[in-house]
Amino acid sequence: MKTKIPETLIFSRLVIGLTIVVLSNFHVDHYKTIAITLLTVGLLTDIFDGIIARHLNISTQILRRLDSTVDQIFFICVAVSTYIQCPDFYSNNAVKLTILIGFEALTYLISFLKFRKEIATHSIGAKIWTLLLFATLIQIIVECQSNVLFNLCFWVGLLTRLEIIAIILTLKNWTNDVPSFYHSIKLRHNKEIKRLKIFNG
Repeated sequence: MKTKIPETLIFSRLVIGLTIVVLSNFHVDHYKTIAITLLTVGLLTDIFDGIIARHLNISTQILRRLDSTVDQIFFICVAVSTYIQCPDFYSNNAVKLTILIGFEALTYLISFLKFRKEIATHSIGAKIWTLLLFATLIQIIVECQSNVLFNLCFWVGLLTRLEIIAIILTLKNWTNDVPSFYHSIKLRHNKEIKRLKIFNG
């Protein structure tokens, strides 16, 4: 059924992430090419699951929450696989990675404390950061190092995590697909916000 397509894409991303970890752990031949291909396919499923769900008018809160949770697991899997291949990169950038992971965890903690639900803001800033993270991971997979791109990814990641925290603290009620902090202010004052159907809502 067409209505199952978004859900299938979401769970396929989970399978892809776990597959990358297994391939990395066994140090298979042509790992870099395979990993980059799978990572790209995973990113495409992330883009199109929401677009298709909105097109079919089945973009429910449950689906959006599932999407966010699987996104986290997918990128954790990719991070674990790159750690297996390139441990020196992680040890050399341990402080920044710890800060970034800490802020990511903080967004979830604040959301659970306030709403008893995980975040699913899918903000525009977070989408931009995902693309930067994607590019950074590819560079790490290929070269086992990243300087300029990683630093850009770190700072954009930090800023977007801070925006997500601000969004959560501003909202009166849990809401998915909030494009930006500005939109959260409008929602707090019970004003309608404009969402681009291809990206949000």
